[in-house]
Amino acid sequence: MTDGVLILTHDADDYLERLAGLAAGGVSLRAADSPRRALEIYAGEPVVLGQPDLVAAVLERLPPVRWVQSTWAGVRPLLAIGRRDYLLTGVKDVFGPQMAEYVFGHLLARELRLAERRRRQSGREWWAAESGTLEGRSMGIMGTGSIGRHIARAAAAFDLRVSGYSRSGRPAPGFARVYPAGQLARFQAELDYLVGVLPDTPATRGLLDERAFRALRPGCVLVNIGRGSLIEEPALLAAVERGDLAAAVLDVFAEEPLPPDSPLWDAPGVTVTAHVSGVSRPVHIARLFEANYNRWAAGELPAYVIDFEQGY
Repeated sequence: MTDGVLILTHDADDYLERLAGLAAGGVSLRAADSPRRALEIYAGEPVVLGQPDLVAAVLERLPPVRWVQSTWAGVRPLLAIGRRDYLLTGVKDVFGPQMAEYVFGHLLARELRLAERRRRQSGREWWAAESGTLEGRSMGIMGTGSIGRHIARAAAAFDLRVSGYSRSGRPAPGFARVYPAGQLARFQAELDYLVGVLPDTPATRGLLDERAFRALRPGCVLVNIGRGSLIEEPALLAAVERGDLAAAVLDVFAEEPLPPDSPLWDAPGVTVTAHVSGVSRPVHIARLFEANYNRWAAGELPAYVIDFEQGY
């Protein structure tokens, strides 16, 4: 097997430095921060480490590539192109801690009423209203993979009752019960908090539609950090207006960046963030890739292989 890796990310030089151990072992590394630069320097490397959107822009013009290691959890740009004659691997057991922090940061801020306390402070008002609490509440997590399991473990520290929803409904660590596809309404019925961590697949697109929002317990809080395609945005807006949702924290959207004229920006109870809940940090991804490359070089199958049909 020919040694050689093309790194194609906006922070390619950072990856190049962190993979110095591979280079010292004789692996040729080339780094590009754009598709144009990648095409200029490509020299037949069989392995690409890169951002799915950048790699998708050039992959069909790089026939020697046999394996692509994504730097993102999601790989939709690569699934959208026709090529399937290569191994695609994703990222797992990396994003869980920071995405759990995002979820509980927003939920705790809400229960502790931090925004209102800050507003009262600015008026020099001694506001002694009680905070809410997470303790004893119910959380449903849509997606029971590595990220969902990490959120479930963190939830245990707050004495939350946690249920899950997945395609198979198989039991998973940290979940009192996991509901399979087809039992969405039963899963949702008693939730105080609903967290979306599902991948973008044909089966998950538009899953949270008007019918689903009407099945929620009134006053439920939604946090979506998986994929924007999970939600029908007009249905979400209607659910907020009706009170089916008390609030929604949205980090992912059907169209990104979120258009300036989207009604989500100004919707009461809706918090918009710019896809920041799970950031690909070279310090983590480079370590994962180096371990995977060593498996590849030894003739073994790398970890976290993506199924092109299922999309994850």
